[in-house]
Amino acid sequence: MLKNLEIALNEALQDEYKAGETYRVVIEKFGAVRPFTNIIEAEKRHIRALLPLFRKYQLPIPINPWINKIPVPATLHKACLAGVEAEIENGEMYEKLLALSAGYGDVQQVFRNLQRASQQNHLRAFQRAAGLPINTPPLDPEQAASHGGRGTGGRKGRGFRHGQRSRTTFGHCGTGCR
Repeated sequence: MLKNLEIALNEALQDEYKAGETYRVVIEKFGAVRPFTNIIEAEKRHIRALLPLFRKYQLPIPINPWINKIPVPATLHKACLAGVEAEIENGEMYEKLLALSAGYGDVQQVFRNLQRASQQNHLRAFQRAAGLPINTPPLDPEQAASHGGRGTGGRKGRGFRHGQRSRTTFGHCGTGCR
C-alpha cells in the first residue's frame, strides 16, 4: 500500500513540477501575462501542499526534472490551448491518483483540493483566455486554426462595442492569449 502511495505522490509532484516549468517558460517568452502569472503561483502552492506528505510518510522527494526541458509554444494562443489540455489531463490524473491513494485520507484531501483548483480555476482561466466556451473539451489544433482566433463567444469575434469591456480579458494589453 505504501508503494502505491509513493507512486501517487510522485506522479502528482512531477505533474505540478512540469506545469510550473511550462508556465515559467511561457512567461519568459511572452512576458508577465495572465492567466500564466496567476497559475504559476498556484502551482508553487500545489508543490508546497504535496511536500509535507512526502515527509510524513518518509518518502524521498524527487527533484524537478523539467527545468529547461519544456518546449515553448509558438504563440500565446497555442500556450493557452496547451494549458486547457494540460488542466483536463490533470483532472483525469487526480481521479487515478485518488484510487491509488485509498486508505490515506490526508493525501486524498490534498489531491481533491488540487484537482478542484485545476478544474474550477485553472481550466476555466485558460478556456477564457483561449476564447473557448467554459468547461468544454478543448479544440484540437485544426479546429482552433479554423476559428482563426475569433473565439466562440456570443459576440462571434466582433468584440465589444460602445465602450464595453470584457471582464475576462487578460494580459497587459487586454488581449490575453488570442
